[in-house]
Amino acid sequence: MTRVFTVSRSIFIDVPPETVYEAVCRPADMGRWSPENQGTVGGVPGERAIVGTTFEGRNKRGTFRWVTRCTVTAADPGRRFAFRVHAIGVRRPRLRGPIATWEYTFAPEGTGCRVTETWTDDRRAWPAPVAQLFDRIATGGKTFADFQTGNIDRTLGNLKRDLEAAHRV
Repeated sequence: MTRVFTVSRSIFIDVPPETVYEAVCRPADMGRWSPENQGTVGGVPGERAIVGTTFEGRNKRGTFRWVTRCTVTAADPGRRFAFRVHAIGVRRPRLRGPIATWEYTFAPEGTGCRVTETWTDDRRAWPAPVAQLFDRIATGGKTFADFQTGNIDRTLGNLKRDLEAAHRV
């Protein structure tokens, strides 16, 4: 089976791109929408992350918990926000190396915007059979691409629900 290294999903959110960007560019808040992320440590809580900001993501899948070290690589208000995951561990992100890149783009559309979330698997040096075995163990039998598709759909759906509800008030 061929490894899929990139998954993108989009959703229309009926709020301006700048509003969605303001939510997404604060990694400490991502735990409100993501099914795995539980928020972050580092950066400046409540403030926009800018290019070069580093933070530790706290994550949970079932009973398993882990942390990642991330660095913001793009912060273009209202247009694009991205970060690279470059270390991982159980209590502290000790294992260093390219792991993944997450990117959000915001395109004006009618009264709102089209938000696209993209996950890129940066584990290119892993031999395919090793990556596939690891992925199936870590995701309960799925490839990471299939697993992340579901996570992205849930994240975008939750983001849409919360931001549109807040915008109507």
